[in-house]
Amino acid sequence: NSWICHETSQMVKDAQPGALLPAGITDVLPPNAVHEAVVLERAMAVLASFGYGRIKPPLIEFEDSLIGGLGAAVTHQTFRLMDPVSQRMMGLRADMTPQAARIAQTRLTGAPRPLRLSYAGQVVRVKGSQMRPERQFAQVGAELIGADTENADAEIICLAAETLNELGISDLSIDLTIPTLLSAALGDMANDQTIMVQLREALNRKDAAAITELSPIIGDTVAGMLRAFLSATGPASDALVALEKLDLNDRAMLKCKILRQIMEAVVARMPSLQLTIDPVENRGFEYHTGVTFAIFAQGVRGEFGRGGRYLVHANGPAPEEVATGFSLFMDTIMRALPAAPASPARIYLPIEAGVDRARQLRAEGWSVIEGLEACEDATLEARRLECSHLADATGVRELNEQDGE
Repeated sequence: NSWICHETSQMVKDAQPGALLPAGITDVLPPNAVHEAVVLERAMAVLASFGYGRIKPPLIEFEDSLIGGLGAAVTHQTFRLMDPVSQRMMGLRADMTPQAARIAQTRLTGAPRPLRLSYAGQVVRVKGSQMRPERQFAQVGAELIGADTENADAEIICLAAETLNELGISDLSIDLTIPTLLSAALGDMANDQTIMVQLREALNRKDAAAITELSPIIGDTVAGMLRAFLSATGPASDALVALEKLDLNDRAMLKCKILRQIMEAVVARMPSLQLTIDPVENRGFEYHTGVTFAIFAQGVRGEFGRGGRYLVHANGPAPEEVATGFSLFMDTIMRALPAAPASPARIYLPIEAGVDRARQLRAEGWSVIEGLEACEDATLEARRLECSHLADATGVRELNEQDGE
């Protein structure tokens, strides 16, 4: 894949003096930069076709608004700096979803609900991860705010899948989870943060042995239930049956019921979409309050995106709202797509041909490189500037391998 090759070769180039970049930060060169921009706009066109209005949040905001509400979950990933004008702390966004929520609660409080918003832009994070070492990448997403039904969740899940399908990415797997199932099933025990941290770590590692070791603290019944959670992982229909057979309290059973309703709504919209369930996965879903999902495809490193249900916290007089949404990660998308197409045909136009001739060629759809000074051999100059064609006042000809030798 040329995208990966570019990044690898760029690491070598970046070792040159004056070109060294921080870990997880890369330059994107032609033709890959153009290719990514084209793919991003195609994704945004899909979101627009579903009625999601595009917003453009700022890259940098005051810290108290950026990491307030939903943004608190990505505080540890947020770069901070002092604003020399206001003398207040500011932050670079690490995630655009909190910004969309802020806009819904401030600038768009009077807009009719459900509110459909879309966005695209760069995000910057303090650290990469094993699955995503990149610390700066483009994010594309959509948020559906003010709708508390399984059809809203199904629309968002299917919209994410359909967007990727439209980009040429198929054979997707949607991994559904309920980050709040654990606390619901544990009841009062969930108030003990020390225990919850230990349990979360064990469950995220899928470590049944670690759960067993905690039995003296949590009890054999709870330990058995959590091991059953770990076993209830796999194809959605089978995993749901396994979950529903467990002796769970009413709160936990309600969450399983909602998960089934959403799964059935998704299947009704996209019957061929592969769904799996991991009932206890929590990493990356810290601010979510309902069913969440991550998108994968076989043979592609990293997630294509993730999303799910959350609460838009009240800001001033605006009421608290339910919402669901997703973010897609362009770095993963570009790795999954074919190599960037070759650069478009470029014409070299000697200076004596004139600017009117250049305008004419551009109007015909050509990419024109105008000569800035007279040269002895226009063919040789066209080759040096990596042009595929040479033009003059009368015509255009394609250069062959022998031209300019």
